Amino acid sequence: MQGLDVYADLRLKTSMSITDVLIIGAGPVGLFAIHQCGTLGLSVQVVDSLPEIGGQCTALYPEKPIYDIPAYPEISAGDLIHQLEKQASSFNPSYHLGYAVVALNKVGEHWHILTEDGASFQARTVLIAAGAGAFGPNRPPLEGIESYEGASIFYMVRHRDDFRDKRILIAGGGDSAVDWALSLSDIAAHIGIIHRRDKFRAAPESVARLHDLAEQGKIQMYVPYQLKALEGSNGELSHVILSHLKGSEDLKIETDVLLPFYGLAAELGPIKEWGLELDGQTIKVDHTTASTNVDGIFAIGDVASYPHKLKLILTGFADAAQAAHAIRTYIYPKKVFHFEYSTTKGIPSA
Repeated sequence: MQGLDVYADLRLKTSMSITDVLIIGAGPVGLFAIHQCGTLGLSVQVVDSLPEIGGQCTALYPEKPIYDIPAYPEISAGDLIHQLEKQASSFNPSYHLGYAVVALNKVGEHWHILTEDGASFQARTVLIAAGAGAFGPNRPPLEGIESYEGASIFYMVRHRDDFRDKRILIAGGGDSAVDWALSLSDIAAHIGIIHRRDKFRAAPESVARLHDLAEQGKIQMYVPYQLKALEGSNGELSHVILSHLKGSEDLKIETDVLLPFYGLAAELGPIKEWGLELDGQTIKVDHTTASTNVDGIFAIGDVASYPHKLKLILTGFADAAQAAHAIRTYIYPKKVFHFEYSTTKGIPSA
């Protein structure tokens, strides 16, 4: 953790009130944690380094379809965030966006939290819902790729209709690559997917749909191939060169847009300095309470790790519920609580 001298060097914009829970991260799991804490009568403030709520769902793929949210056979990432924001709004949360937390210190019984713009908060507990942390795309090692980025090469799809009638190549074998190949197949002039092997690391149902569309001629599969080179000028692609992994002749594909989906490079940033027990780029927690090794700090969602953890949004939602109940007991250890279902007690007044 960073020392208290940090506070002496900045003019603080201090929140005088003491909140029950300071949530770091306004992604889907952080938003649901607002609701879960609110239903238990806990006050909440939320800090996120991104300028908008929603985390990766907003910043990287607001129009990407998600298929494993209960009660929604399909929902876009952006619509999911909208619904979670609406659900959380009953508790009038305060969002502090666009500035990262740079210092976290325990002073007496309360945590003092400082953001990089000098804002300061006091909280009884801290709940880290930072997702994968700070993130950026894993770029393929192609000569001159920077000159095409933002014009013909994109690492996210913010607006699906931007790619209408384009000749699109998607590189990768995970959920993002497969899901966007399916989603864009009905608006693209041509769409192909490039992968190093014939097995994809995506949901089985999505992979089955991919193969069905390939058989119908709506998606061209380039397997086993990898990206080799780019051709074009002034930021506009004309062709992408693919090399066969087993030595067959290279392919030259006419291309308007290349979408490389090789995952994100995540970095915990200042969280590494807070004395938490880490497991690589994640924080070790007790899965029954979401508590970390530091008293009063909890972690949920992708940033939290425990045995057999599934990195799914719905798992993060369950983490949020566990954490909220554990935090209430932590703050009020002598008070007896009786569990009630939301259908019984309703939503408390904000």
